[in-house]
This record gives sequence, C-alpha cells and structure tokens, in this order.
Amino acid sequence: MTCPAPTSHRRSATSVQLMIQFGLDHGLSLEHCLAGTGLDWQLLGDPGSEVNAAQELSLLRNIARGLGDRPGIGLDAGRRYRLNTYGIWGYALLSSSTYRSAVELGLRYQDLTYAFHGLRIDEVGDEAQLHLIPSSLPEDLRGFVLERDVSGALSVHRDLAGGGLPVRRACFALPAPADTTPWRALLGVEPTFGTAHNCITFDRALLDLPLPGANPQAAAYCEAQCRALLDRRRQRDGFASRIRDLLLGRPGQRVDMESLAAQLHMTSRTLRRRLDAEGTSFRQLQDEVLGTLAEELLRSTALRLEEIAERLGYGEVSNFIHAFKRWKGVSPGQFRREAHAPR
Repeated sequence: MTCPAPTSHRRSATSVQLMIQFGLDHGLSLEHCLAGTGLDWQLLGDPGSEVNAAQELSLLRNIARGLGDRPGIGLDAGRRYRLNTYGIWGYALLSSSTYRSAVELGLRYQDLTYAFHGLRIDEVGDEAQLHLIPSSLPEDLRGFVLERDVSGALSVHRDLAGGGLPVRRACFALPAPADTTPWRALLGVEPTFGTAHNCITFDRALLDLPLPGANPQAAAYCEAQCRALLDRRRQRDGFASRIRDLLLGRPGQRVDMESLAAQLHMTSRTLRRRLDAEGTSFRQLQDEVLGTLAEELLRSTALRLEEIAERLGYGEVSNFIHAFKRWKGVSPGQFRREAHAPR
C-alpha cells in the first residue's frame, strides 16, 4: 500500500485554524502567526474555506520560530489532529470494516489530509512498516513538520483503533534531539535518529483488526464524497500537476522555465504567475520531480551515482550529491544504504 508525497496544493483551512489556536495557546499573538501568510482570520472562520500549501507552511514557520527549539513542540502540535478534524475523510475511515481497509482508503485520499509527507505501508513477515516520505519541504521546517505529521498520524490511529499503536521500532531522518523523552512518550520505544528514512514498525496483525464503527453503506457514501471533493480540488490545482507531468516526462533533460513556457505557448512570467497562484514554483516542482526520481533509482537499481547523476541531467556527480543532500538532508549513499538495510 503506497501513496506519494502529497501534491495537492489546496487544502481545508481547518489545519490552519488548529495551528493558529496552538500558537495562541503557547503565547503567540494572532498577528505573529498570520504575518506574511496572506491569510485573513475572519475568512478562515468559514467552514468551507481553503488555503494553499505555501500559506500553511508560512504559518508553520511563524509558529516554529516563535516557539523556538522546545523539545517535542511539533509532536505537541500533531496531537491537535483528531480524526474528527478531517471532515469526510475521517468519517470514511471510521466507517471502514477493518484497520486495513481504513488504511487503504486513507492512502487513496491522502491529499484530503493536512500532512506534508506521503505514506507507504510495507508488510514484511509479521511486521508492518509505515514510511513517511518527505515532499520538497523547506529545510528550516523539516523537523517541525515531520514531528507534527508523525504525531498526527498516531493521533488518528488512536481515535480509529481505540488505543495506541503497538510500535516495535522507529527511525527518523532527523538529528538526535538532546531530550528524546517526548518521542518515547509518543511511541513507547526509543527511536533511532539520523537515518535516511522515516519508518515506524508495528505488528502486522493490527491491519486485520475489525473496527467498531464499521458500516459498509456509510463507508461507500463517504468514499464517494472524498472522491468528489478531491476531484474539485484537483481541477483548481491542475496547472502545477501539468507542469509536474511534463518534467517527469523529460527526466534526463535539464528543462528551464523559458523553454517549458514556450512549449505551453505562454511567457515565463505567465507560467511563474500561475504556479505562484497555486502555492508553488518551477524550482520547487523541479526539485520534487528530481528528488522522487533519484529516490527510485537509488532504491530500485544498482546504478552507480555517476550513472544516476547522468540520467537526471547532472554533468558532475558532485552537483547531484549536493542537490540530493539539499532535498533530503542526507547523502545519496546514506539513503541507499538505509533503503537496503534490514529493518
């Protein structure tokens, strides 16, 4: 079961509302939280309001900077994400017959959540592995957002299954914090830090757990609503997806914005403006595509780094290594070793 890193740039404003309240509860002002986001608190009160991903990231940056380097502050933020804060997506999970069917449905419609990490579930022997796959997040937000997304996922699990996730092991692509107490309290185990991947390993038997709120008719209705909502958002988000697809189709060519704009019969200024309206940029999409392709080549092939660099359009392997570290926070060699290491 797999889902790529979220690509939808429109999202419910509920997450922003939760994070603003989190900031206020920790002593930040409303003005500090909203500074530079382009968001209006009055408009956010509309239950149907939406924001783009870039606006939410700006808000999270304000909060993370305002609260400073407090141990586990992102984990605390993630606890605000109860299952009932996800709207129709949450109700769809609650109506599922088993934990497995809930997970599969959740992955299919993950773009309706507030996470900035994609998810993948691997089943190995008697274990299941939950991988959190980073998108092209700004470097200064990677730690806070990963903490929030991990804690939020476990909060959803508790509401869904009625108890904590039976974690066996956990590893994260973060520097080891000075105090790991908040992580141990959340996971029940001491995690490993400084790895190339984010992975939580738990008992596979959990996937076949029947859920108390199982209702096939309600589940089918909720999934139909999820599909319709996602379709509406993707229609508004379509231009960035089109650019991403064009970049994916030319992986070995270093496409510049001017040539791509010419292919679409528009100016580079128009292309830049349309991407900005969807909360992204040409550079961000290019990094996202190259990072995804690089991960796949490192994980699934035995190609040398020089060969991978050449396939991705880099003239020098050193430039590829530098770019990969900027995207993922680790070297391609470390990423490959971690990808092939037994878990």
